[in-house]
Amino acid sequence: MKKIIFVLTSMVASYVLHSQVKTPAPSPHSVLTQVVGLTDVTIDYSRPSAKGRIIFGDLVPFGRLWRTGANSNTTVTFSEDVVINGTTLKKGKYALYTTPKADMWEVIFYTENDNWGTPENWDANKVAVLVNADPVALNKPVETFTISIGNLTNDSATLDIAWEKTMVSVKFEVPTQKAAMASIEKTLAGATAGDYFSAAQYYFQSNLDMNKALEYVNKAISMTKAGEDTPFWYLRQKSLIQAKLGDKTGAIATANLSLAGATKAKNNDYIKMNNDSIKEWSKK
Repeated sequence: MKKIIFVLTSMVASYVLHSQVKTPAPSPHSVLTQVVGLTDVTIDYSRPSAKGRIIFGDLVPFGRLWRTGANSNTTVTFSEDVVINGTTLKKGKYALYTTPKADMWEVIFYTENDNWGTPENWDANKVAVLVNADPVALNKPVETFTISIGNLTNDSATLDIAWEKTMVSVKFEVPTQKAAMASIEKTLAGATAGDYFSAAQYYFQSNLDMNKALEYVNKAISMTKAGEDTPFWYLRQKSLIQAKLGDKTGAIATANLSLAGATKAKNNDYIKMNNDSIKEWSKK
């Protein structure tokens, strides 16, 4: 009997130790990762909801440092150095703090990132970047606190903070061109046709040296194996480069070659793009 009681007691104890009540978190945890150019940006934060409350100027007082979210530090991690308002922010992980005001916010990237809420002792030496941002009134309220990455280009984006009826944005620049050029130079030492095509495409999209772009795309085309059709997307890219260089006649001729390849492949997107370009470039 004692043995049975002991076994039952052990089972109950084990169940108590290992069982946990699961309920939804008031401020759910969220992680956002976005590639900007060639830079990885990761935001780790908790998301409170308004629930009918007045947020800025009430729940979040004006003129007071705010954790910018809930629970432990909201953090932003950059895989490469970025530039914010002319100041270089070294790659790494930063706590994100703000001081909301009615007409202007201070947005702060802080090197110590393991606090719960705001630091007990604020250290100005740990402020990596402080930038002012203008608040924008939203037409549609945002119920749940949201941080996102918007306005993406190859070289920049914005860190957007939105809640209730307010949004602020901080632009940051990434070193895409420097990294891309280094990658191109390294890769082209033993490049494939695809590498040359990618290099030409990047030069064209970034509005760099179009003669170099033409050189790269011609190199890609020249590497087409005997007996195989030149990829029609290579020819499409070459026609765009020729047009940007002002060679409309050459661009039309190349676009017709791309059109023939796209027609053979039954690729309606490239058929339309080539026909539209030929029509545009044929105008006097």
